[in-house]
Amino acid sequence: MDNMRFNTIAGWTLFAFIALLGISIVTDEVFLPEKPEKQAYVVEGVVEEAAATDAAPAEAEKPIAFYLASASAEKGEAVFKKCGACHNADKGGANGIGPNLYGIVGSAHAERAGFAYSEALTAMKGKPWSWDELNAWLKSPKTYAAGTKMAFAGIAKPEDRAAVLVWLNSKSDKPLPLPAAPAEEAAAPPADAATAGNDAAAGNEAAAGNEAEAEPAAK
Repeated sequence: MDNMRFNTIAGWTLFAFIALLGISIVTDEVFLPEKPEKQAYVVEGVVEEAAATDAAPAEAEKPIAFYLASASAEKGEAVFKKCGACHNADKGGANGIGPNLYGIVGSAHAERAGFAYSEALTAMKGKPWSWDELNAWLKSPKTYAAGTKMAFAGIAKPEDRAAVLVWLNSKSDKPLPLPAAPAEEAAAPPADAATAGNDAAAGNEAAAGNEAEAEPAAK
């Protein structure tokens, strides 16, 4: 009697397990989840994977001379206003939190009388403030001179830095000439043209070889 009851219970248990397994398989086939091609609701600040992948790479920054060629002193004066809390560029003006910048373009590092420079800039004393040096300083003072007391983060856009430099250059008794803009790199020939040129050269060499073989040997 006990064996029959045990077999009955075991049989029903096995049947229930098989039934549940079958239901699970059928459910997965019928209700197969599919990822939508486009989000039903757009969430601000969330970038889809495809959009992030297809984003164009940032354009490499060109030498500052390239931007100086088209820079505007008027724009530079406007951009310089963010520096006005610490600096002035008036002739004979006093030093503020930062040194007076009149005639700074082409002058030497750490030369302004009466201003206490940081050790980082004092170590560069006498080095000329060239266009490239000033551009690097304006881009990131802390990167240019680690340990500088200047808290300004820098001017990110090269066009804005160039404008400030052109304006600062005008604030001088002897403004420097702008550096020559770099020549644009010559465009590479199209791939089809290069292939055609290689094929033509190979054909000419083959024809010359055939003509040489056809000529009788000299006696």
